Amino acid sequence: MRVLVAGSRGLIGTALVAALTDAGHQVRRLVRGTGDYTWDPPSGRIDGKAFNDVGAVVNLCGSSMVTRWSAARKQMIADSRIEPTEVLAEAVAEHEIPVLVNASAVGYYGDRGDEVLDETASRGEGFLAHLCEAWEAATAPAKRAGARVVHVRTGLVLSRRRGLLGLLKPLFRLGLGGRLGDGRQYLPWISEHDEAAGIRFLIEHETLAGPVNLSGPEPVTNSQFTKALGRALNRPAPWRVPGFALEAVLGEAADELVLVSQRAVPAALREAGYSFAHSTVDAALAAVR
Repeated sequence: MRVLVAGSRGLIGTALVAALTDAGHQVRRLVRGTGDYTWDPPSGRIDGKAFNDVGAVVNLCGSSMVTRWSAARKQMIADSRIEPTEVLAEAVAEHEIPVLVNASAVGYYGDRGDEVLDETASRGEGFLAHLCEAWEAATAPAKRAGARVVHVRTGLVLSRRRGLLGLLKPLFRLGLGGRLGDGRQYLPWISEHDEAAGIRFLIEHETLAGPVNLSGPEPVTNSQFTKALGRALNRPAPWRVPGFALEAVLGEAADELVLVSQRAVPAALREAGYSFAHSTVDAALAAVR
């Protein structure tokens, strides 16, 4: 199958392109600036040739959220997700592409304590929850045109190259690791391998549509994750970063990115028969340490 990927240069996009290529799919990259197939979401401009003979489109666009949020930054976070999705959804409809796999996030569920969250769970509250709702709604043109639309609600992707682990591992290796806040909040993790393989599974399996949680089958608390990372790196993790310190650095983002609790489970993936390469956080961390 020929697959068109937007956002192919990020953490998930890089892993996905490799996974698709290894599986025998042909990948086209939709990029801003210079390249074979280009687009400019704010202006609505997109190269129609990119969609020739394409069987699926994957949209992974979105600027980083890990920073202190201001009103302007929140608008940028929203625009970098919703604008590209609207443009791609319209193009998918126009070119009659049968499949659109679109990024979303477990932030859809908001802060839910120890409640188990499968894909039937309601939307939560907060900036990210409302953003994810609008992000998913932006795919409506593709769905109305008859495309199979999948909303990939991703958790924390564990990668040796980038992401949260890229920030944490140096601290742990110096013996400065520790839990964040009280450590009781659930952290919906997934290995980089399973993130990419899971998206490939979604492209290939015609029974899957709507929201799909891309998170490991055994969610853990932040305290459990901290201990697991310490074991993987053979380093102690005795410290605790209090919530007020995180809020002083990140402001509102600390409450929605770090201190939030989301016990998300991949019910749709498992029901469809996906087999995780890394089904525990220890296995996932061992693969990327």
